[in-house]
Amino acid sequence: MPHDLVIRGGLIADGLGGEPAPGDVAVDHGIITEVGSVSGSGTEEIDATDQLVTPGFVDIHTHYDGQVTWDSSLAPSTWHGVTTAVMGNCGVGFAPVHPDAHRRLIELMEGVEDIPGAVLDEGISWDWESFGEYLDAVARLPHEIDIGAQLPHGALRHYVMGERAVRLEEATEADVVAMRALAADAMRAGALGFTTSRTLNHRTSTGDPTPSLRATSHELETIAMGLADAGHGVIELISDFSPDMAGELELIRQMALKSGRPISVSLAQNNQHPEAWRSILGALAEFVAEGLSVKAQVAPRPVGLLLGLQSSYNPFSMYPAYQSIAKESLAEQVRTLRDPSFRQRLLGETPARELRIFDYSRMFPLGETPNYEPAREASIEAEAARRGIDAAEVALELLVENDGHNFLFAPFSNYANFNLDCCQEMMASDHTLFGLGDGGAHVGIISDASFPTFTLTHWGRDRPHGRFPVGWLVQQLTSTNAHAVGLMDRGVIASGLRADLNVIDFDRLRCEPPTMAYDLPAGGKRLLQRASGYTATIVRGSVINRDGVSTGAQPGHLIRGPQPDPR
Repeated sequence: MPHDLVIRGGLIADGLGGEPAPGDVAVDHGIITEVGSVSGSGTEEIDATDQLVTPGFVDIHTHYDGQVTWDSSLAPSTWHGVTTAVMGNCGVGFAPVHPDAHRRLIELMEGVEDIPGAVLDEGISWDWESFGEYLDAVARLPHEIDIGAQLPHGALRHYVMGERAVRLEEATEADVVAMRALAADAMRAGALGFTTSRTLNHRTSTGDPTPSLRATSHELETIAMGLADAGHGVIELISDFSPDMAGELELIRQMALKSGRPISVSLAQNNQHPEAWRSILGALAEFVAEGLSVKAQVAPRPVGLLLGLQSSYNPFSMYPAYQSIAKESLAEQVRTLRDPSFRQRLLGETPARELRIFDYSRMFPLGETPNYEPAREASIEAEAARRGIDAAEVALELLVENDGHNFLFAPFSNYANFNLDCCQEMMASDHTLFGLGDGGAHVGIISDASFPTFTLTHWGRDRPHGRFPVGWLVQQLTSTNAHAVGLMDRGVIASGLRADLNVIDFDRLRCEPPTMAYDLPAGGKRLLQRASGYTATIVRGSVINRDGVSTGAQPGHLIRGPQPDPR
């Protein structure tokens, strides 16, 4: 009897970190059944000659919490080889929730993750209250890929404390006890973990800080004990680590020590304090030496804004002249911005409000082949100096080129020294995980769900120096991430494990330029970024994408809790 699927003659990067080796992969009933030389035929066969065969990528840092309730595809992650996505990060999400609190959670997600409130209003059905009921609602909709959910502190705190949470009041002992019980219930219902935010950068659309900002160590440690009560669950945390870095680090240590649960914390280079990340990573290494399970989630490139006429912001957003045309169609904006008299008026103005993100010395043309490690000399300021004109004039020229579809890249982290050496060092650490792609979030200004493709191309093939072995990069994108969140049934190409796979034409693999689509509920816009080079992406043995085109297959499921190795 033939196998359901045979991938024939590829270079297998099995997810364990070794050098890719020639071989075949056979799949039956959604499970890998043979690896090596497969003599039997397949009902379907994929010729992978001269191509890379990897496990499906596991993205542990997404924000599809709303999108997952109305969309089965979860693009753009599905275009970049992701077969498992974990959402609910940074303490934001939509359950648990009282019926009269929907607006509060929408405002929080809109402000923190730049997902328009109108999109969430129209797209979310709200047929749940408890976290378990939310999981049930997600499970009812078929999806292309597997989804895991985490319990968000913002929603949990508001559910227990109501408006006292919005006012950042300290939780009472009764509040803390209730949150611990609800955390345990969420884990038992199938949550993969619990997440929280302690950064001033996270605010609601009305300007309020995230409800979890000032949660005490007692509150957080007690919630972590709810995970211990349930016997599973990971913890994810984001913090400014300022002004009390030592206090924040001790909080992380105590949560891990008392609960025994694994913790990951977001880590990036801050342009204002470019060496602080080293201190944080060093402290985490000391915690690991104590026997604690603590890691940092890091990015493979700068986290940066895409500024353009279609984006949420561009360098002229605060200029009165631009504001007079901001609501016009893109074509009309371009026509007006090309008018010499209007350009003269615009460039002669002072913005109504200066935004510190608009620093022309750290702003670059993204280009048709996106360049995420541009040289200092490629900045708009440097180009203006070479031409002897104002930097704003160069920015305006770039924005109106290509009929207004261009984007300018403005890195705000991981680029203090105008190179990615800090990312190289973070990625190489034994105490980090690849994450922070934020798929589903920041839809009008950031497009980082392409991290997996960038990781392989830039760090495995294209960077002139400091590259990593491809097999090791695949391991970090697959088994390392899967195992970090308790998913032991995937991430490795081996008999008996999940048949989540990618077939990749590595020589052709590339990130395409980002584009703006208007396909969200209520006509909302979002940045999308496709990839070239994925011959096939396979979930549970079914091909969901072939040469970048969806097949319509929807084999993905909601993941309920940690998954053991079935072998």
